[in-house]
Amino acid sequence: MTREEKRDRRIYRQAYVRSLFDAIAYRYDFLNHTLSSGIDILWRRRAVRMLQELHPRRILDVATGTADLAIETAWLNPERVIGIDISTKMLEIAQAKIIKKNLEDIIALESGEAELLRFETGSFDVVMTAFGVRNFENLELGLREFYRVLRSGGTTMILEFSKPNRSPVKQFYQFYSRYILPLLGGLISRNRSAYEYLPSTITEFPDGEEFCKCLISAGFSSATWYPQTFGIASIYMAVKV
Repeated sequence: MTREEKRDRRIYRQAYVRSLFDAIAYRYDFLNHTLSSGIDILWRRRAVRMLQELHPRRILDVATGTADLAIETAWLNPERVIGIDISTKMLEIAQAKIIKKNLEDIIALESGEAELLRFETGSFDVVMTAFGVRNFENLELGLREFYRVLRSGGTTMILEFSKPNRSPVKQFYQFYSRYILPLLGGLISRNRSAYEYLPSTITEFPDGEEFCKCLISAGFSSATWYPQTFGIASIYMAVKV
């Protein structure tokens, strides 16, 4: 495959992910909270609380979506939070939420790709993402960009779905992801393909210790993971020396 062919393939993949999230943006928050019974809100809250002792001043939220994670960080009193996403529809909804909460002076949104961050090296105290990293087209490149834009001593925090490995949660989760999630998500969003795609990314994602190895490979000196709710999700913390 030539360099140009690889480039075209990359653009096609990004276009697909962008169109998928644009299509479900208007129901995204409702579906997230409904299909997880609201547990996703608790996961974000826990993830942000883990950053409290770091007292971050500048935070980058990659794949910010509708900005739930960015908004949650406001209680940390950062100077600036920047959220980026490839979906303009998601960003439109996020901006409306930020205005409603009077957080425009703290949180700024812009279109951007995880694998090609526009920021200078060492720009942030924390780089974070929630339920976005498994959708990166190039995971290694995305994580290296996280590392690059962090200052020395900075931390990346990643909240992502993972795969439970204990019975009976494992079997129930597999059944729910394969059959119930696409059915309910498809009915509510009117886009079944989106809710078939999203569970498939969880299956393919290198979670747990494997993902920690990915973080170390990207340059981080240490990486730790904290399973949530029987391993349905995990919070990863990694430090740049």
